[in-house]
Amino acid sequence: MATTAYDIIKRPVITEQSMEMTEMKRYTFEVAKSANKIEIAKAVEEIFGVKVVKVNTLNMQGKEKRTGAYPKGRRPSWKKAVVTLSEDSKTIEFFEGMV
Repeated sequence: MATTAYDIIKRPVITEQSMEMTEMKRYTFEVAKSANKIEIAKAVEEIFGVKVVKVNTLNMQGKEKRTGAYPKGRRPSWKKAVVTLSEDSKTIEFFEGMV
């Protein structure tokens, strides 16, 4: 089965810390668990039209949650990628369509 760039890059991670890193051209994405760094770099370049210099990945453990007193479960685990762009690349605008 052929995977597209949109299968690899699921969504951007929008947090206070990740938004501060955008000033240094570092962007955080939730990615497919099976994706490697090369596939992530190619997918970001294809989707946003930028030049990727470096990719760091982390496997994020799902948080433990409780519903009531005893039955507890977990949120799903996921993979995070921090992508560093080259200095001459354009910035990625996540909120460009908002008014």
